[in-house]
Amino acid sequence: MENNLSRLSWGLLWRRHPTASLSLHSMPPMNTTTRREFVQRSTTLVAGAAALAVSPQLRAADANSRVVLGVIGPGGMGTNLLKSFAAQKDVDIAWVCDPDAERAGKAAQNVEQIAGRRPKVEKDLRRVLDDKAVDAVIVATPDHWHGPATILACEAGKHVYVEKPCSHNIREGRLMVEAARRHKRVVQVGTQSRSTTHVRRAMEILASGAIGEVLVAKAWNSQRRNSIGRAKPSEPPAHLDFDLWVGPAPMVPYQSNLLPGIWRWWHAFGTGDIGNDGVHDLDLARWGLGAETHPSAVTAMGGKYHFDDDQQFPDTQYVVFEYAGDGPRRRQLIYEQRLWSPYLQEGYENGNAFYGTNGMLLLGKHGGWQLFGPRNELRDKMSGNVENLPHHRDFLDGIKAGGRRMHADIETGHLSATLAHLGNIATRVRRTLEFDPKTERIVNDAEADALVRRQYRKDHWAVPKGA
Repeated sequence: MENNLSRLSWGLLWRRHPTASLSLHSMPPMNTTTRREFVQRSTTLVAGAAALAVSPQLRAADANSRVVLGVIGPGGMGTNLLKSFAAQKDVDIAWVCDPDAERAGKAAQNVEQIAGRRPKVEKDLRRVLDDKAVDAVIVATPDHWHGPATILACEAGKHVYVEKPCSHNIREGRLMVEAARRHKRVVQVGTQSRSTTHVRRAMEILASGAIGEVLVAKAWNSQRRNSIGRAKPSEPPAHLDFDLWVGPAPMVPYQSNLLPGIWRWWHAFGTGDIGNDGVHDLDLARWGLGAETHPSAVTAMGGKYHFDDDQQFPDTQYVVFEYAGDGPRRRQLIYEQRLWSPYLQEGYENGNAFYGTNGMLLLGKHGGWQLFGPRNELRDKMSGNVENLPHHRDFLDGIKAGGRRMHADIETGHLSATLAHLGNIATRVRRTLEFDPKTERIVNDAEADALVRRQYRKDHWAVPKGA
């Protein structure tokens, strides 16, 4: 029966993806996974993407109606999102919002060119959230605004597409989950690999037991970044409302190597590259490992090994997470980061490796995957690249469907973003940390536990309640 189930599962995979190669020699060896293990692991892996019926109040419109959007933070990635959503026939972009007047004006021009209608331009997101005609907002701000903006949007009755990492710190992530559930809002995180065809196929194959029991997953971020140099405080440009940009974060002087985009290397505003690019690969590592909770321990080493500049996050980082009590055995997740490296690792600049008791799977968001059996026997492979549009459609269709669970629901995003935050904390304090998955606190280490939260500007209107 177990052998038949294993063969049947692979047959179903082939029917769902008939263009991918799948031969008899690529099927998993028999008896590698029991029926109970297969059902449990498959259920866990599919849960993040499965439809979940919730309150009818979530329904913004029927399947043929239009979704009215506001775009908050139409900068780098925000511009890509704006263009993608503006091109959808069932979307009206009613607002663009940015404290940088030049960026906001350019964003409005982009919408007008694509959709033939110029949206309203605003610098304060509260004006967008006050508009009852707005069904949903895109939050593509710097990291320090992700949590506050998402929570405020949920409280205003808006659905949210928030860029990765979904939060600036662990506590904000939990508050975002609670706000989405309390107000019954759809919140999708911008980890678009979750909706990418070859990635989803790889996860199905791992869940089927193709490489046996997955005990170790690795994620790497290996690429060549540039120095941000050194700068001194100066006056912000006239077109930027810097006070509004800083928002609930502690006020710091403006300097030229802080904006645009460079904010991600500063503790007050970003999460480093582990939270920028690395969180995509951490998310896939956790997914393939089948870990649906937080790790119980983390240890790390790293720092600025290469760059001599103002950035505050590591350019080199090695982090190890251990999961206990979320499966039959303890499991390990490893993260490697080298931001000065011009070399590919295992054929991928940013990628993943999954090590099972009966094989290995190598995965690149850009490129595809390769499945190996014992002694590095290549059993199957599939090419592919990241697909953005299916992820955007998943968000829109989820709103219309009455709130089914997204491929990258906020709770899924919170679990993966927490890995980035824990990795940064462990790297800063340079020691092994014990983490309580239920309380989301670091135990027996007051210094490290203080970094689970952040300091806010006193009495600022955007500070989340309970933060």
